[in-house]
Amino acid sequence: MSIEHEEFRDKVATIDNEGKRVWVFPTKPKGRFYLTRTQLSVVYLIIFFALPFFKVEGHPLFLINILERKFILFGQIFWPQDFFIFGLGMILFIVFIALFTVVFGRVFCGWACPQTIFMEMVFRKIEYWIEGDAPKQRMLAKAPWDAKKIRIKLFKWTVFWIVSFIIANTFLAYIIGVDELKKLITEPIGEHIGGFSAIVIFTCIFFFVYSWFREQVCTVVCPYGRMQGVLLDADSINVTYDYIRGEERAKFKKNEERTSGDCIDCYQCVKVCPTGIDIRNGTQLECVNCTACMDACDTMMRAVGLPEGLIRYASENNIAQKKAFTFTKRMKAYTAIMVVLLGILVFLLLSRTDVGVSILRTPGQLYQQKDGTISNLYNYRFINKTYHNKQLELKPLNFKGSISLVGHASLKIPAENSISGSLFIILPESEVKDRKTELEIGVYENGEKVSTITTAFLGPFLAND
Repeated sequence: MSIEHEEFRDKVATIDNEGKRVWVFPTKPKGRFYLTRTQLSVVYLIIFFALPFFKVEGHPLFLINILERKFILFGQIFWPQDFFIFGLGMILFIVFIALFTVVFGRVFCGWACPQTIFMEMVFRKIEYWIEGDAPKQRMLAKAPWDAKKIRIKLFKWTVFWIVSFIIANTFLAYIIGVDELKKLITEPIGEHIGGFSAIVIFTCIFFFVYSWFREQVCTVVCPYGRMQGVLLDADSINVTYDYIRGEERAKFKKNEERTSGDCIDCYQCVKVCPTGIDIRNGTQLECVNCTACMDACDTMMRAVGLPEGLIRYASENNIAQKKAFTFTKRMKAYTAIMVVLLGILVFLLLSRTDVGVSILRTPGQLYQQKDGTISNLYNYRFINKTYHNKQLELKPLNFKGSISLVGHASLKIPAENSISGSLFIILPESEVKDRKTELEIGVYENGEKVSTITTAFLGPFLAND
């Protein structure tokens, strides 16, 4: 695509040459893509607000309790000892983003990103309802601060604040749980200063983002827009202007035989853009693939009797070479890596035990010899990752000896809790043939082995050492 002036690439569309904010007043979108996005957003919002109330055996279906380092996903409890699974999950997510961006560009931002959903499908709709469409909003912004403007603005900000407060409470419910949130709301503030402060802070952040910062989250803060500059190639699918068909641009004139391109230069695609760009300039980091320009362009094409799809989902090769979509070697490589990582993650989740067990020799302690036996002191920690109490038993597997708990008659672990203490492993001297012996200990529940622990047993120096 040949473009004479590309100064637009030297700056962000919503910031002028002096670094000041350029406020965007996008025209209210309408069309089949916007309708589909609205329907999907309703589903997303229902899930977001309802999910904290779903419980499994009296516990949240989802809980991301960073403070207590307790995470519940799909009813399964994950503790800090399972953090490596989250680490692998994050790597998988990054690879997925890379693959998804290589193939489909920034479509996630326009269709599934919480920032876009709340901004365009909640707060922007409220703004259209209170202030009207883009022309009325511009007039209101330029109007003096008289009683009418103050009344409209205060009403809008009040509604924004209430919605932000509801989002903040829901967000906090994912962290502390619905039951704790209910206590925070119903009990005196003095008993929950920390929780109350969190709600206020979250509410202020959401209110600031959706009333003022808005699209700059996507264009200035979010790194995804920069990532796509590295990840995209000529085969990536994006919201794209068909410059082969559209250029040269010319205004539409009724009953005139058109000799120029199909773009009638109506600027409707620019007017509806929530980040203030002109999609006809090509792929830009500000574009969130929201499809508002596609709906606007299709509407104008139908109005003037030209084919739809002048702006559509397509790749550069689709446009320039009329080339059909192909699954490239690069895409196949990303897919292969992702399948391997996904397989490892599934294996780790399926092999994850309900009880975390750690048995380590006590630091600084040597062996003890007494009455023909040798003993080592160990520290143990058992973590119950389930909603039920656990009664465990330790048994020797590859050695003849005994295991003696210090101060405990049994290993009873409360639900969602842990116990720790010390134990002795005692072996007959005849069983200790090396300076260091590897021992295997079986962890049993109701007579069934649930885990095997390997630890080292330290003995005396022998003549053959």
